[in-house]
Amino acid sequence: MTSFWLFLSDVFKWIFQIFPIAGNVINWILFFTACGMFCYWCYVLISTLGNNKDKEYFSPTEGHHPYYDPKIYKTKED
Repeated sequence: MTSFWLFLSDVFKWIFQIFPIAGNVINWILFFTACGMFCYWCYVLISTLGNNKDKEYFSPTEGHHPYYDPKIYKTKED
């Protein structure tokens, strides 16, 4: 019976060695995904917004939703 428990112990040790390996693989996948997103973000900043190209951008909502609307925040005149 002792050999069975020793075998079961070896099986559990082998199974739990998978978790660090799987965690390492997931870590590298997330790392490369984050690097790709960062490179894309840099590309967007440099290519589309660089050299004052952002001044050519047209916002369809600009001026329609102001931060301070005088009609809403007017003070009562006594």
